[in-house]
Amino acid sequence: MRSHWTEIEKYLEDQKIAQELIGELRDFHMRYEVENQVKERVEKPDILFYGKKILEMSTVALLQGDNLLLSGAKATGKNVLCETLAWIFGRPEYDISFHVNTDSADLIGTDTFINNEVRLRKGPIYQCAEFGGFGILDEINMAKNDAVSVLHATLDHRRRIDIPGYNRILLHPATRFIGTMNYGYAGTRELNEALVSRFMVIDMPEMDEDSVLFVLRQHFPDGEKSALKAFAGLFLDLQIKAYHGEISTKSLDLRGLVSAVKATRSGLSPIDAIQMGIINKSFDVFEKEIVEDVVSTRIPSSWTGKDIWG
Repeated sequence: MRSHWTEIEKYLEDQKIAQELIGELRDFHMRYEVENQVKERVEKPDILFYGKKILEMSTVALLQGDNLLLSGAKATGKNVLCETLAWIFGRPEYDISFHVNTDSADLIGTDTFINNEVRLRKGPIYQCAEFGGFGILDEINMAKNDAVSVLHATLDHRRRIDIPGYNRILLHPATRFIGTMNYGYAGTRELNEALVSRFMVIDMPEMDEDSVLFVLRQHFPDGEKSALKAFAGLFLDLQIKAYHGEISTKSLDLRGLVSAVKATRSGLSPIDAIQMGIINKSFDVFEKEIVEDVVSTRIPSSWTGKDIWG
């Protein structure tokens, strides 16, 4: 635990998180041990979140026993923050992606036949409650009524779930749930007041240059600073275009940008890599032309891998 905590503490200090909060997190680690069968679910994410204010707000809420709801536009770091929080709290992470067919059985579990008897095959909500996990409720505003009824019980202040035919589940004291939601996606809907009242809500701000560069430097510490700054500028330019409705958010893809930069390591030209990772995600001809114009102002067609890796 000591080496694990040392790495977490360094990250928090680099983010300039208040020492009082760091001390409370350390106490949380000491108070709640992780059981051996779920230790593999506690791992450092590939990308860590950047942003002192949001990190402190979310940490305080979780330390006080609240659940979190992260709302905001695409590419604002919601899932990165979820993974970072599970890591700094040292808790097993359970990812639950909602879609139109997600029902209560997907969340709690289903009956199965083992050794000539009916047993419950535990779902992610059940396991999260049992082992003190952090449940990431991704795209929670796509949940249908059957799934929402489970969430009402799970997120209630009484911290218990009744399963017909089985014993009542009491939530482990370290269990927390973090919901994420995007606006305007197909299949989404407004969350009802009863569900929203069970969360502390953070409206995620758009990424700025420091945030994008932080992500790129985590992935590419050996990349040329000027090149990484150009890629960050490209992302921010697309973000402005999307905000003003000039393009959709299809090309506003930080994962695609990271993948494109990775591809240049193997000899692909930067412009071709950006074509695959960013430009070609727009399927409208006119939108694609706008994205290509934005790219041309930041990434010269003459660039080669040497311009990125030296």
